[in-house]
Amino acid sequence: MTKTRHALTSVLMIALAGLMSVPFYYIVVNTFKTQQETTNSPLALPTTWVLDNYIKVFEGTQILQSLMNTVYVTAISIFLMLAIGSLAAFGQITGRSRTSQIIGAVLIAAFIIPGQATLVPLYRMLVGVRLVDSLEGLIVIYSCGSIFCYYLILGYMRTIPAEVLEAARIDGAGPFRIYWMIVLPLIRPILVTVGVFQTMWVWNDFITPNVFISSEEKQTLVLQVYSAVGQFTTDWPSFMTLTVIVLIPMVVFFIFMQRHIVSGLVSGSVKG
Repeated sequence: MTKTRHALTSVLMIALAGLMSVPFYYIVVNTFKTQQETTNSPLALPTTWVLDNYIKVFEGTQILQSLMNTVYVTAISIFLMLAIGSLAAFGQITGRSRTSQIIGAVLIAAFIIPGQATLVPLYRMLVGVRLVDSLEGLIVIYSCGSIFCYYLILGYMRTIPAEVLEAARIDGAGPFRIYWMIVLPLIRPILVTVGVFQTMWVWNDFITPNVFISSEEKQTLVLQVYSAVGQFTTDWPSFMTLTVIVLIPMVVFFIFMQRHIVSGLVSGSVKG
């Protein structure tokens, strides 16, 4: 009975995986077709496999500049989110004062507000400090994702035995040394897990750069994908080629980091 159940589960999972892979197949296959062939037979294999669409994209768009912009924004944003989130969580578990409780309540309120509802006030604020149409402005906005990092890290950090922190205090270690030398190494699995989630969010985000970036040389990769969409027509082969270029780094990144994601979540659930 158990073997039969496992077999049925495997068949079901393979079928679902095949179903989920159809859109990816559709996108990849059409990057090797002409516009007419894509329109006539979108799911069929190309009659001739050509790289013209990739050459056209690299020669006709600022894809490399957009790649550098995306890497720059993503790397600094993730660093700030993890640093701010972990420091805030450390302060919450060590402070335990009324002030920290009030700050925690405020963060909860901020966390449940949809990001789209804050776009207009955020835009006006960035205009005031002259950060609209700048990569640094995007970094400031993405740093607000520290709230998400804070809650995941806080739950994991609470599994650290209080005796460990107390022993460090008795030995004369200050708060920052405890954080740097003891807490950070212990919470490394959840930092990696949260970092992966936030990296995929920042890399694939469209709404924020579309609202706050107007200069072509400051566009992110996702905005380059949208550049293939015209008012009346869409260059589908170029659109899908740009989509594949955007997806490849994240697919590779996720494959390599998948083990760390699982280990981080499992460690947080059974630790202590």
